[in-house]
Order: sequence, then C-alpha cells, then structure tokens
Amino acid sequence: MNNNNVDFYELLEISPNANADTIDRVFRYLAQRYHPDNGDTGDASRFAGIVKAHEVLRDPEKRVAYDLHYNNLLKSRWEIKGEASSFYNSTNDAIIQDRILSVLYVKRRRNIHNPGIGNMELMRLVECPQEHIDFHLWYLKEKGWICRLENGLLAITVDGIDHVAASSTDEQKLSRLLTDQSH
Repeated sequence: MNNNNVDFYELLEISPNANADTIDRVFRYLAQRYHPDNGDTGDASRFAGIVKAHEVLRDPEKRVAYDLHYNNLLKSRWEIKGEASSFYNSTNDAIIQDRILSVLYVKRRRNIHNPGIGNMELMRLVECPQEHIDFHLWYLKEKGWICRLENGLLAITVDGIDHVAASSTDEQKLSRLLTDQSH
C-alpha cells in the first residue's frame, strides 16, 4: 500500500481531532471487522491499511509528521476541487479546442493534399503553451476529431470537420434565436 496519498483519518473513519482513546477504540472495532479471519467481512488489504493507520496515528511523533503531509494532501484536494468546479476553466478549454479545430479545418480547406500543421506552429496560432495544449490534443485525438499524419503533422479528420460544421450551425441557430427574440 502506497502511504503517500492515503488518508489515514478517512481509513479509520475518525476526525483529525480524535484523541488516542478514540483512535484505539475505532481501530479495535475496524480491525475485528476486517480481519482476514473474519469470514463475513474480512478484507486483508483493508485490514493492512487500518493497522498502518493505527500505527501512525497512535504514535505522537509519527502523527505530527503525518499531519504535515495530511495538510498538504487536503490542500491538493481543494485545489483539484476548485479547478474542477471552475466554469471558467471548462469554458476556456472549449474555446481552445474550438481554436485548434478551426485552424486545422482552415488548413485542410486551403490545401487538401498538405493539411497538416506541426505542434509548434499550432501552439503559436492558438496561443496556447505546450503544457496546456497537450491535454487538448489528446482529447481531440481520442474523440477522433484530429489525427497525426504519416509525416508527424496534425490534421483534422472527417469527424472533426463534421463537428466544426455542426457547431457552426448550432451557433448560427442560437444567434438567429437571440436576434428574433430581441425584435
């Protein structure tokens, strides 16, 4: 078991403020419940985790060291939650992906026999740094909207063109609806 990202408090189902008596009491209950010899609820992996959690949280020195790590773990979780719940980031992602598809679409329309663009040129054209564009390229490839050509360049696929056309049609319909409602 990798202890780096394990939440021992969650594993023992206790508060980080729990005292030694509470830790011992809960440990005894959970150890009995998940002991491998228990035919009904035994779970060797869970039992090993509970034993390790008790060993760390019951020892004052180990607990202090773990609590420092635990605070960083919590901070990391909150950062992930904040980023995941941010509407701005998902909207920004969609804009970047639309830019990538648009650039590749125009490139293919202009030169059907040489439709590819290299990563560096694409980063420059969509104004997106390497550390961010990799995610978008992965996503667009997985969707089947772009591909890597034999020469290593990126190009839009037929499915990608269909997606751009459908998105464009949706935007035109929305624009007409908004215009019609304003009159």
